[in-house]
Amino acid sequence: MEYDLVVVGSGPAGQKAAIQGAKLGRNVALVERHVALGGACVNTGTIPSKTIREAILYLTGLNQRAIYGQSYRLKEVVSIEDIALRTRHVVERERDIIRDQLRRNHVTVLDGCARFVDQHQLEIDGRDSATRRVTATHIVIATGSVPAHPPEIDFNKTTILDSDDVVLRLAKLPGTIVVVGAGVIGIEFASMFAALGSKVTVVDARPTMLDFCDPEIVEGLRYHLRELNVVFRFGERVVRVEERGSGTLTTLASGKLLPADVVFYSAGRVGAVADLELANAGLEADTRGRIAVDESYRTAVPHIYAVGDVVGFPSLASASAEQGRLAACDIFDVPTSGAEALLPIGIYSIPEISYVGKTETELTEALIPYEVGISHYRELARGQILGESHGLVKLLVSPDDRKLLGVHAFGAGATEVVHIGQAVMGLGGTIDYLVDSVFNYPTFAEAYKVAALDALNKLRAISAA
Repeated sequence: MEYDLVVVGSGPAGQKAAIQGAKLGRNVALVERHVALGGACVNTGTIPSKTIREAILYLTGLNQRAIYGQSYRLKEVVSIEDIALRTRHVVERERDIIRDQLRRNHVTVLDGCARFVDQHQLEIDGRDSATRRVTATHIVIATGSVPAHPPEIDFNKTTILDSDDVVLRLAKLPGTIVVVGAGVIGIEFASMFAALGSKVTVVDARPTMLDFCDPEIVEGLRYHLRELNVVFRFGERVVRVEERGSGTLTTLASGKLLPADVVFYSAGRVGAVADLELANAGLEADTRGRIAVDESYRTAVPHIYAVGDVVGFPSLASASAEQGRLAACDIFDVPTSGAEALLPIGIYSIPEISYVGKTETELTEALIPYEVGISHYRELARGQILGESHGLVKLLVSPDDRKLLGVHAFGAGATEVVHIGQAVMGLGGTIDYLVDSVFNYPTFAEAYKVAALDALNKLRAISAA
């Protein structure tokens, strides 16, 4: 069995690499070890967790409480089954879409676990116990990542859980939960459990959370989570997690004891390369399972590429999909723009955070002058209609040419709203474009005009000084 391209892994990176190769008329196969296509993104990560979030917002009525009062609930008691029902529907639909796309583009799907025999051959152990070998002119590794398991933590899949377990195995909603790790995944799930009424304690050895985001927006999220009774323990290190009866007891280095029904341990993710036998292809991964690649996603072996979570940062589904497409284009000598794309960051906490470009901290450290324009959702008609009082859009503007240096959004729809700023930045636009634009009314998009006017007024004041 010989192919022009074999892709290992069917997550966003693998899908797009395989489909791009097939659209270029090449003979392409995709290997997937799990029964369901889609990788962690569809089955245990991005899609399930974001669906769970939407189900929680709907069933708890959280977003409507500013209008109907803090006691408003769509459903008085929300169960795991209520959430799982919607999640199963979305996940199954996504799996069908992926399989249909691969079929329509004539990508051969090979079921089983792949490992390298040499630099051009893969051996695939099928789920039916059959083993086959395939030969490929080019290979793309897109095996994704799995939750990291610190050796001192005994994950039991019932009360001490990782991010996969919390989606797949949580039997009932916990009354109390300790979230270890204040990264993106930890904060997203902490906000979800808090919205459901669980008493949440977030523990992290670092002095703050989401330190790569705008500090003002992070502080806004912390304030909102405190309103949902989340307790933060920053600068604290976990030394032990134990089962105690039907619950857990977490011990911190400071001596604090945190009893809880469940511990959700979010210690990051590592590349899923354990079964690939990379050495047979002349490759190796670092201690986090990441494979080194160049700017075209080519590994140390020129005809083998790696894309997605297995190469590390940024480990986002959107970026992984684009990496897969670009790798396939490079393999088959299809030119791309070559321009460095603006990468939007989306955090699906409650409320959402999203940004593109630079933060105030980065600009200050780089000695780059900037002015700030802000629009608060509470000042917009759309914000009043939806009861959205805490959201905002912040623009960081160059005083020299009025171009956008960064766009930061917080609140309902932030991960959608940010793309207007991304487009303006990508095309080299200025705040003058936003000032002169007419936006639908009432919308959150109108925040761009308000924020741009705010920045413009400040720049005029500086000029007049």
